[in-house]
Amino acid sequence: MSYPDPVPQSAPEAQPWSAGEVSPRLLLPAVLLCFFLGVIGVHRFYVGKIGTGVLMILTLGGLGLWTLIDFVVLIVGSFKDKEGRYLKQWT
Repeated sequence: MSYPDPVPQSAPEAQPWSAGEVSPRLLLPAVLLCFFLGVIGVHRFYVGKIGTGVLMILTLGGLGLWTLIDFVVLIVGSFKDKEGRYLKQWT
């Protein structure tokens, strides 16, 4: 005897971009902005993340910790722009 699934399976929501798509924004400017102006979140504004950019201004980059984490994530190529696309292109 089979029982019905208690949690109905829903179709994944359609996204305007494909998973793993590369952002048109360049990685080098984002890394440099994060290194020199990271505590005020300029790199976040560059990739379109306005809300978290404002939060970085208000918290001074999470007292530097948030900036350091963003810098490492940028260097390893796992940072995403506002649309969820990875920044992979250096030039």
